[in-house]
Amino acid sequence: MREAPRHPGPPRAERIASLACRARPLRLRLRAGLPLDQAMAEAFAAQGHKAGYLRLRGIDMARIDYVRPAPAPGHGPVAWYSATERLEPAWLAEAGLHLGRRDGAAFVHGHGLWRGTEEGALRMGHLLGPDCRLGAEVEAVGWGLSGAMLSVEADAETGFSLFVPIAAPSDDTTGGHPAALCALRPHVDLHAGLATVAAQHGLARARIEGLGSLVGAAFDDAPGLDSLATEVLVTRGDIDRGRVRIAAAAIGFDGDPVQGELREGANAVCVTSEMLLIGS
Repeated sequence: MREAPRHPGPPRAERIASLACRARPLRLRLRAGLPLDQAMAEAFAAQGHKAGYLRLRGIDMARIDYVRPAPAPGHGPVAWYSATERLEPAWLAEAGLHLGRRDGAAFVHGHGLWRGTEEGALRMGHLLGPDCRLGAEVEAVGWGLSGAMLSVEADAETGFSLFVPIAAPSDDTTGGHPAALCALRPHVDLHAGLATVAAQHGLARARIEGLGSLVGAAFDDAPGLDSLATEVLVTRGDIDRGRVRIAAAAIGFDGDPVQGELREGANAVCVTSEMLLIGS
């Protein structure tokens, strides 16, 4: 496992931030022609939710703007973003997106896999929600959250502005599934950190949804990535009585995305990992 980078600021004492919430399964209709983040916020609001997690699979996009991880820019953070790339039109194979708040307005953080309509190989990165457009109206699966949400805050440790869970009081205290919304800080082992969150919130069995960054990426069934920072999307994950299993896609500074089963005990968070655990 690659050595963890040293971040520019003092580490937070709290290495795992988590809050209990309720997660309600939703069928969401996203309108074409709107920026992706606006379409997502509108679809959740139509069903009474200001926060949640969205899954997109196998859809046509009029445009995808994205960045991927890149070497440090020299002003503090251990890594940064590449120049923006655009695919117009495009096909989106899979993406996961958190809906939360930034400066009081809806804000989306999403990672995914896609390709140009004339390409064969998949690309991967960080979706730029305000600049992406759906090709047509889409029905998608999501989870509406009550009791907690993600909110962007400046983070002195990493030099980034990051999603963190905050309490979001709601009258809906019984609908949906018991859940936990969490952010794992740098150097926390992904598997062990999620096992800790599940135990704290009494989730013996849970589904894992989310995304984040790792120091490299180690897989049981695929070649690893040696980049200092990688962006990661959970494609399938679960917790069963303390045992954590995570299948994911990851992309580094260069090369193609890699998909497989993440190796337990060998994947540390680089900047942050934002995860939703949904009790079964």
